[in-house]
Amino acid sequence: MAIGQRDPHTGHLTTGHEWNGITELNRPVPKIIWWFLISTAIFACVWWVLMPAWPLGESYTRGLLGVDQRTEVARSLAEGEAIRAPWMSRIETGSFEDIQADADLMARVREAGSTLYGDNCSVCHGEAGQGGPGFPRLDDAVWLWGGDAASVATTVRVGINSNHPESRVSQMPAFGRDQMLGRETILNVISYVRSFSEPVRESGETAGSVEAGREVFASNCATCHGESGRGSIEMGAPDLTDGFWIYGGDRAAIFETLQNGRQGHMPSWEDRLTPAERKILAVYFANIGGGRQP
Repeated sequence: MAIGQRDPHTGHLTTGHEWNGITELNRPVPKIIWWFLISTAIFACVWWVLMPAWPLGESYTRGLLGVDQRTEVARSLAEGEAIRAPWMSRIETGSFEDIQADADLMARVREAGSTLYGDNCSVCHGEAGQGGPGFPRLDDAVWLWGGDAASVATTVRVGINSNHPESRVSQMPAFGRDQMLGRETILNVISYVRSFSEPVRESGETAGSVEAGREVFASNCATCHGESGRGSIEMGAPDLTDGFWIYGGDRAAIFETLQNGRQGHMPSWEDRLTPAERKILAVYFANIGGGRQP
């Protein structure tokens, strides 16, 4: 079918293109498409005039309506702060005991504390406060520096081995690396320490090695960990009898601890969180202790 020839069935002119007997018709673009394109163009022009749209170097066109997302976000944050202000003020001015005795405030603490914990603490201490290698667990009743809300608040504020002038300071000496104890002596101490929480001794943990380790422990370790190995809150020394080990409780992990020492680190949150937020975290931690999960 030639160009310009009219199709007998539809009455439309043809383009002259034909494939296997199928002829291409020269049909106009449907009007609905034109209306759609025109209305879109008009809408875009109106939007450019009314709303922020075009960059102008360091600025942008503001639009006649003056809509600004930064202003919207700031307004939304201000509204949120206004809603939080009454109970945040009660938390900031109230004592830990008053907060813990107030069911309404504790509900707020659990909600806000969970968010603060997830944003600031969970990356080290675990999603549910279960701890991990090098990081103590927070969901039990055993705390290096005390688990009451006031003690936790101090730890959160000043940190541990941090750059805060009031930082809590604690360090496990490198008994092997600094040649304070020999290898055989360290192995005996390991046998004795493991006997605190592991009644069934492994092969090699003989009564003789345990007894020899007892003497070394008394003269080198009891000052911080206590004669019975239950730790010291004043020294930040962990309890060795509870079965939980910050750096691992197998013989190899304990040997590494005694050989090269340990120095945990927790940053100071005094400049990162407000006093009320730190207080919320302290009460939240004290509340989840003893096996209760966040």
